[in-house]
Amino acid sequence: MYDLIIRNALVAEPSGDTRAADIACKDGIIERIDAHITSASKESIDAAGHLTLPGVIDPQVHFRDPGAPQKEDIGSGSRSAVRGGVTTFLEMPNTRPTTTTQDALNAKLKRAAELSPANYGFFIGATPDNLDVINNASPACGIKVFMGSSTGDLLVSEESALKRIFGNGSRLIAVHAENEARINTRTAEIVGANETLPIEKHSEIRDVTCAVLATELALDLSERYERRLHILHLSTADEADILRTRKTEMVTSEVIPNHLFLHTGDYAKLGSLVQMNPPIRDKSHNDRLFQALRDGVIDIIATDHAPHTLAEKQAPYPKSPSGMPGVEISLLLMMTARREGKCTLADIQKWMCKGPAVTYGIPNKGEIAEGWDADIAVVDDQNVRVMRNEDMFSRVGWTPYAGRELTGWVQHTVVSGRLAYSNGKVIENCHGKAVTYQPGWE
Repeated sequence: MYDLIIRNALVAEPSGDTRAADIACKDGIIERIDAHITSASKESIDAAGHLTLPGVIDPQVHFRDPGAPQKEDIGSGSRSAVRGGVTTFLEMPNTRPTTTTQDALNAKLKRAAELSPANYGFFIGATPDNLDVINNASPACGIKVFMGSSTGDLLVSEESALKRIFGNGSRLIAVHAENEARINTRTAEIVGANETLPIEKHSEIRDVTCAVLATELALDLSERYERRLHILHLSTADEADILRTRKTEMVTSEVIPNHLFLHTGDYAKLGSLVQMNPPIRDKSHNDRLFQALRDGVIDIIATDHAPHTLAEKQAPYPKSPSGMPGVEISLLLMMTARREGKCTLADIQKWMCKGPAVTYGIPNKGEIAEGWDADIAVVDDQNVRVMRNEDMFSRVGWTPYAGRELTGWVQHTVVSGRLAYSNGKVIENCHGKAVTYQPGWE
């Protein structure tokens, strides 16, 4: 007997083609895909002919756990994830306390095992002096380096410390690429003694040059030490242009939907709701980043899900915090982009499913195929409706995309062969698993 059968699915192939089929799952694995599976199962789902995709892997989220449960915790963040078709997340270390020790990493793994309906993995955070920890803490999907815009003790802006990290060890290094010295200089010049400023100044303080300087340094260090580098949330077309000539097999990068679909013109209506680090740019960067994604210069999509409460966001700039929720809406945004002709079904699977698995050495995820992990999202790509704040599962209860017409609404999410979300509800007592990595990855 199978554990779960998804019937009447329109299964997405990696090529972007589709086929009508049933999908039978057992012991967390896709055991059979066939036109009509008549065998018995403990659970079954009628996909009703809806598009059925590999589960999304979101390789950059901030679930604020421990430290800020009023914004999000692993439980609420992972429920948001499965609501959005995300079956696996990789979470960042800038919590309170920071994830910079094995004990802190163990505590997160324990909490996720108790609370998360999605599969989970965690970064270990670099400080200027925890080299032994970042190279040996396990299991960790990679080392997070904040070259700028740090939280707690996570800032690593001095080149000598960066050289020490890049020059010792082999684990993937994922960088937040903003130049801290330029941030400080621009802050002094623009903010000065002002207690409040127009929110638009955020993108001026953390300007394009701020991002370019840090990305160029990270590339220099990756080349010098032959170290695997991943550039997080690439925000400027200038950085993409640099990668067109400097990208090697040691380098990957990502873009988040906010830098594809939002721009500085949105400050007028949305204010600090669209404040983030690195910031949104002028509209000219949107299409050029999208083109770099289509060209393979940028490899994958993440969300940088970083929620804050509306009360916090309403503080006057520069006291307002940077970051916005995104884990449950990324697939919707990209499916809508597909409807608008900006990308294909094959693109979405490459950028959001298989690509993150390859980037982080996660085996057996990212395709709907026999023998692969049974992480699956069933979406309605025909229904177009307006996104509302009250639709959000994130604890903060808002999105900068409220009011937009979107398609690709998730009907069912399957995690490790079990139903985790269905028709508007997260299934109780569904638990994801800790991500495993390819042998030798860590």
